[in-house]
Amino acid sequence: MAIDKQPPPVERRGRKRSEESRAAILTAAFELVGEVGWAGLTIEGIAGRAGCGKQTIYRWWPSKAQVLLDALTVKADLHIGQADHGSYAADLRAFLTDTFTLGRQDQVARILCALMAEAQIDAEFGATFRTEFLRRRRDALQAVLDRALARGDLPARPAPATVQDLVFGVLWYRLLSAHRPIDEALVDDLAATLTGGAPGGP
Repeated sequence: MAIDKQPPPVERRGRKRSEESRAAILTAAFELVGEVGWAGLTIEGIAGRAGCGKQTIYRWWPSKAQVLLDALTVKADLHIGQADHGSYAADLRAFLTDTFTLGRQDQVARILCALMAEAQIDAEFGATFRTEFLRRRRDALQAVLDRALARGDLPARPAPATVQDLVFGVLWYRLLSAHRPIDEALVDDLAATLTGGAPGGP
């Protein structure tokens, strides 16, 4: 009996994304928005800073918001760890510390606010923002919760979904409405609230 051969791989149109070019574009967008603000940021400006043509950017991203979203996602993945520190209390504190340390950087805070605002007026971008950034950050925290559950030191209450709501709800409230500091005192308060019943908790 003849063995069916696998079909040849489909060749995609256009050039393969150059990781060096992608990194240069994301870096340029992140730096430039800090200098000119959201309103002054343009694809042309990003292209000029990155040393590429604007069509290169449009081939990979449909808008400046999408470029910044990718830049922010990369930064969050790099700076917010998920290492096992031996207990739920320690893991959660590390996650909160990394998250709030990044979130209180002026440039990051401005980008977060700009992207959240854009997500309210552009439905397509809003859907992408929710799936590629907000859900990604919740999934990162969920990994901490899942490890605690497997370890046996996750408190019964609050429920994992509520933990996520509390952590990110406080972060966004302080960024968008209260304009209060996202500092170590906040880490202490949340850690005490969320791990009070956990072994090794505060």
